[in-house]
Amino acid sequence: MNWKRTHTCGDLSLQQKGQKVILNGWIDRRRDHGSLIFLDLRDRYGLTQVRVDPKSSCYEEAKKLRGEYVIAVAGMVEQRPEGMINNKIKTGEIEVNASAIKVFNAAQTTPFIISGERNVTEDLRLKYRYLDLRRPEMQRNLFIRNQTYQIVRNYFYEKQFVEIETPFLMKSTPEGARDYLVPSRIWRGRFYALPQSPQQYKQLLMIAGFDRYFQIVRCFRDEDLRADRQPEFTQIDVEMSFVDEEDIFPIMEGLMAAIYREVKGISITLPIPRLPYEAAMSRYGSDKPDLRFGMEIENITQFAAGSEFKIFREVAQSDGLVGALCLPHCASYSRKQIDDLTDYVKVRGAAGLVAIKVKENDWDSSLNKFFSSALRQKILAVMGARSEDLLLIVADKRDIALAVLGDLRCHIAQKESLIPEDKLALAWIVDFPLFEYSAEEGRYVARHHPFTAPKPGQEALLLKSPGEVQARAYDLILNGMEVAGGSIRIHEAALQEKMFQALGITREEATEKFGFLLNALSYGAPPHGGIAFGFDRLIMILAGCDSIREVIAFPKTASAMSLMDESPSLVSPEQLKELGLRLQDQTQQEG
Repeated sequence: MNWKRTHTCGDLSLQQKGQKVILNGWIDRRRDHGSLIFLDLRDRYGLTQVRVDPKSSCYEEAKKLRGEYVIAVAGMVEQRPEGMINNKIKTGEIEVNASAIKVFNAAQTTPFIISGERNVTEDLRLKYRYLDLRRPEMQRNLFIRNQTYQIVRNYFYEKQFVEIETPFLMKSTPEGARDYLVPSRIWRGRFYALPQSPQQYKQLLMIAGFDRYFQIVRCFRDEDLRADRQPEFTQIDVEMSFVDEEDIFPIMEGLMAAIYREVKGISITLPIPRLPYEAAMSRYGSDKPDLRFGMEIENITQFAAGSEFKIFREVAQSDGLVGALCLPHCASYSRKQIDDLTDYVKVRGAAGLVAIKVKENDWDSSLNKFFSSALRQKILAVMGARSEDLLLIVADKRDIALAVLGDLRCHIAQKESLIPEDKLALAWIVDFPLFEYSAEEGRYVARHHPFTAPKPGQEALLLKSPGEVQARAYDLILNGMEVAGGSIRIHEAALQEKMFQALGITREEATEKFGFLLNALSYGAPPHGGIAFGFDRLIMILAGCDSIREVIAFPKTASAMSLMDESPSLVSPEQLKELGLRLQDQTQQEG
């Protein structure tokens, strides 16, 4: 008998009633009702109920079947009896009356139930990822990923972009995260690096005249991990020539609109608003603020400076910040709740937290004696506070106070369910600083990367006052997460060399690390700029997940380990010898 399937497990409906069909798939569930056996047969397209009658020639075979057996079923499509319809699945009006069954492969008892099980540790799921990927939830996530791939490619193709692959084996140019190094067998003692991004290659493609480039590309960074970070990840990489920010923004906004329209059926309002970096930091304490709710940070330093409260006055006089949040209808918070919030801010570096309850349009606080009635009313007016609200105040160095209040804002919003789940909040963050000072390295470092152009007219400040220079950089944020970042690039060799000088990179170092790019810039580079989308993070948001591991087929753990194939793993001494390498701890290798 030919057991090739005629339909998938998501195809059948009453239109096929009376037809003989063959289905292939996995047994999702087997239910033995004594006289009848029911099999739920599953594949990636859906699930179909199979009925095996006692008189069927395959009845005895069906008794032996277990969950996750891979089988073929031949039978007749029949309408389910009245009252037995399952409206939760596409095939819920029919069932297949089995006449023959073939077992392609038996299965051991799985370490967790494939369908419907929720209480499974992530480590167990990652160890048996090939089983985890059978779950409908995981397959849905990867279908969304696949759909988005196609949308991105079609969109850029229609916009006359050229998809070009760039090398995975490249020169190590460490500036930011650590490189993953690959030893060369042919050139002993030399190493390739896996690209942290195709940044230099895509700039070279602009110099080569390819006007509009894109690539869905794998990137690699050896850095500490978290829920939305992996050692290998995927970017939508884009570069354009003869453009400025006003050319790039509409193209990328159109891409986001196409993705949300086709994947989620949601229309995005365009153009996407823009928010300067300083405004984002001062109002939300973050350069990737969640704009789905209010509760903005208010700077009350000038009022605190006029009070008799010693801590506030000292912070104000030392150019610190006294910042506050107003929590609506939270004056009922208990002492324990406020203590928990105090512990929360202390863990994040703040000296403490002051909580003031608002009652009858005035403060109900032991701090009243330190503030005049007029000063209290001014603060209430600035905060927009009303009776039964709660004021939370942090006084510290400006950067610490803003960061802590930004974290606290989001923490409370989640706790109090202030974030609308169905709301999208997109914004461009612009006017970033070009540099930030690294106390650890004792020098200024590039906030984005060393190829980002300064704002026009600020080139002279690169060496005189680097901390004052603004970048032609931009990030796209969505619901409190950065989904894309880019910049207009430096396209003149002299300015690029000046940038390296500002970063403390000597001419010799610049030539050694980036000589090929500097050389290319001297042969006529067009003005150009681009952007890269964090594809995994974007899919995570589209799928409604909390971790990018949920939308990657075979991810690593938070410690960069693959539990399934146990990589990274030791290699044989012969392999090391062939590469001209020797481990410092040879006993570990031999063990």
